[in-house]
Amino acid sequence: MFKNKNGNDKNNLCGEKVRALRTAAGKSQRMLAESLQLIGIDVDKNAIQRIECGKRFVTDIELKALSKVLNVTLNELLGE
Repeated sequence: MFKNKNGNDKNNLCGEKVRALRTAAGKSQRMLAESLQLIGIDVDKNAIQRIECGKRFVTDIELKALSKVLNVTLNELLGE
């Protein structure tokens, strides 16, 4: 079965950047998940872990929320 993956065999473009920004902000995966939940995005710590290691797709709604709680632009999240 065909799967959408980027050039490095991951399911998203932002996972590594999310991890770097989260750790730079001093947040745990659980804290990031809680911040997202406060603005209406239903994710848990395990979802954050899967995003960061590239095992989970990230929706555009989640990207926008991640940029908000991590205080960066969408382009920064996508590594541009």
